[in-house]
Amino acid sequence: MKHYSTAIAAASLLLVAYFAQAGEQPAPSADQFIATKNAEYDELFIEGLAISWIYSTYITYDSTQLQSRFDEKIAAWASDSVQESMRYTGAPMSAETARALSILRSDNSRPAPSDPDKRKELTELAIQLSTLYSTGKYCPDDGRDCLPGSELEELISTTRNYDEALDYWTGWRAISVPMRPRYARFVELANEGARELGYDDLGEMWRDNYDMSPDELRVEMERLWGQVKPLYDALHCHVRATLSEYYGEERVPTEGPMPAHLLGNMWAQNWARLYDLLEPYPGLARADITDKLVDENFSPQDMVRSAESFYVSMGLDPLPETFWERSMFTRPQDREVRCHASAWGMDGGKDIRIKMCINQTYSDLKVIYHELGHNYYQRAYKDQPAFFRDGAHGGFHEAIGDAVTLAMTPGYLASAGFLEETDSSAQSDINDQMLRALDEIPALPWTLLLDKWRWQVFSGEVKPADYNSSWWALREQYQGISAPVERSESDFDPGAKYHIPANVSYERYFLAAILKFQFYEALCKAAGHEGPLYTCSFAGSKEAGARLNAMMMAGRSKPWQDTLEKLTGTREMDGSAMVRYFQPLMVYLEEQNAGRQCGW
Repeated sequence: MKHYSTAIAAASLLLVAYFAQAGEQPAPSADQFIATKNAEYDELFIEGLAISWIYSTYITYDSTQLQSRFDEKIAAWASDSVQESMRYTGAPMSAETARALSILRSDNSRPAPSDPDKRKELTELAIQLSTLYSTGKYCPDDGRDCLPGSELEELISTTRNYDEALDYWTGWRAISVPMRPRYARFVELANEGARELGYDDLGEMWRDNYDMSPDELRVEMERLWGQVKPLYDALHCHVRATLSEYYGEERVPTEGPMPAHLLGNMWAQNWARLYDLLEPYPGLARADITDKLVDENFSPQDMVRSAESFYVSMGLDPLPETFWERSMFTRPQDREVRCHASAWGMDGGKDIRIKMCINQTYSDLKVIYHELGHNYYQRAYKDQPAFFRDGAHGGFHEAIGDAVTLAMTPGYLASAGFLEETDSSAQSDINDQMLRALDEIPALPWTLLLDKWRWQVFSGEVKPADYNSSWWALREQYQGISAPVERSESDFDPGAKYHIPANVSYERYFLAAILKFQFYEALCKAAGHEGPLYTCSFAGSKEAGARLNAMMMAGRSKPWQDTLEKLTGTREMDGSAMVRYFQPLMVYLEEQNAGRQCGW
């Protein structure tokens, strides 16, 4: 890594000499500089989110232009502000200012080159890539209607027909082919911007945003993966054997990787739709409430009200009326929108919203509970200075809502009216654990490899000529998944996942997958839970709510280690809570996998 110290010190000496020679007034103090930048960022934040909301919910030529121009504006502000900040290296300042300066310099997912033409080109490429994804549709050759991504995701999750699933899988990946040359140029320009800030490449800059060195984060993520990998290995072995029996060994061999299109998810990152094939004890499953949502015709607002009631039961305030007036809950019929679920804190966390195309499924209900976790976090830290209005690190923001979804136990779902009251048993508990595991565990390697691929691309270890082959090498290495048909370098399969064209870093999701079990265990202890961890719901616990809110209010004002300790009592991320949670299922899987050849 190229450290700031030498370069910035030299720049600072030049600036001092310049001002002395020119006879100009000395620059404001570091504390004054950050106060000014906080105020500027506040205004830009409000303006930018309003434009982004319009672009995401009304995708037109005009909204695209507005988004592109604002992106160029914020990129220029960020670049200029970082350059200005370099004069304060070694200057006296408060600890709060020092932290804000560090965030200003590193917290930019898409650093733009200082050259105005290149900056403009980068922002235009970013919009083009995002729009290609958001408006992408699969138009079959046989004259059937074109299908957007959200419909294809639902179709591939419900079919058991091998060829139909393959059609949906390959059809969606056609939309990313035009992204390939644009993405290669995007990487060049973003890397140039990162180098101007003292980094070797954009991946190093992303990893420098976690209160540890970039190399330390890379090592830490592999350590955490090693803790939880036995869970994935056991589940993979059992799922592969089950699919092989269902489709035949000629299509799903009992050894080696599994075909990517048969796992009930467009990216094989969630296998919950396979539950009916994998139910350990048929007839005892109690946790999938999709049928209930459909039969009783729960509206999107009904589903969101249910999620709100969970947070309110913990002593947190109800959502403001503006949330219900301004959120997007369903896909409009008259325009293009981004259906990818997201939570928005529009006015420093005062005007909070979600944007989502809600379906009557248990999966979408859990997404709603998750997204409201973002909203409650945004509102909790609304009084922090602008640079500190964020999670302690990216994983924290994702983990809070995820910890709440873990608390959506059968007991909670029954109390909320989604399930009939049923006596629990060891067998029904295993069923519940299987359903949860299919939702949680496959995400672990997926969330790890996606940014591992990008880090290799940004560093130049992977060249544009090898984008697709390197992608599938990592998917096989970490997921034990293979492409169902031959892929080549004329394809660009990474671009078929939203976070690649949208340039959203993904390591946060892996860290969140670890942290949510730590948060969950800590909140269960605060709620006074006794018994197996997986049976805990902290709904209704004011003590758990108070501890959660105290952590959320800190935002990003302290190193994440301090914030983590506030809730969990430890300063280290740890996958052992996840292992403890799934221990009953692990015993079951070990029994099922006896005599099988596991691994790939």
